[in-house]
Amino acid sequence: MTTKLETLEAAVRNALGDDLQSLAVAFGEITIVVKASNYLSAMRVLRDHADTRFEELIDLCGVDYSTYGDGAWDGARFAAVSHLLSIEHNWRLRVRVFAPDDEMPMLASLTDIWASANWYEREAFDFFGILFEGHNDLRRILTDYGFIGHPFRKDFPVSGYVEMRYDAEQKRVIYQPVTIDPREITPRVIREEHYGIK
Repeated sequence: MTTKLETLEAAVRNALGDDLQSLAVAFGEITIVVKASNYLSAMRVLRDHADTRFEELIDLCGVDYSTYGDGAWDGARFAAVSHLLSIEHNWRLRVRVFAPDDEMPMLASLTDIWASANWYEREAFDFFGILFEGHNDLRRILTDYGFIGHPFRKDFPVSGYVEMRYDAEQKRVIYQPVTIDPREITPRVIREEHYGIK
């Protein structure tokens, strides 16, 4: 007797064929990887194929793998990870696609396939700097318009590049270089000589 997970795995393999780069099963979930060049067509197939029927994109987020696995990661730096839901078949799927260029990460936009991709892609652009080709309104969504950089990148400084404050003389908010001195806080642990011994 085949399980629901095995049925989903067979359906995904059947629907995507050679567009499927890899498939992994862990913790009762399936994660697939598709190439950036096949991303748009693969996602359209996952939505429309009778075996899969993923009607909903329930999440899309950016990921920076630059220090993944204690810096042992050997692959593309940026990826978009999508979570799909099939109401018809009552199953979920995670899809990962890596941007081929680390300097200017660019992927196809899913907004023509799922309208819900709009704000998710804007968030991935805002926080990670991943560009989505074909997105008709790719602009910052959570950081300020004057914000410099992408705060979820692993190489972004914790204190940022600029700080803002209200200037009473100019009667407006102004930006200035960060005035916080970087420091490392080391916790000091003090225990009695015979701590925990009865």
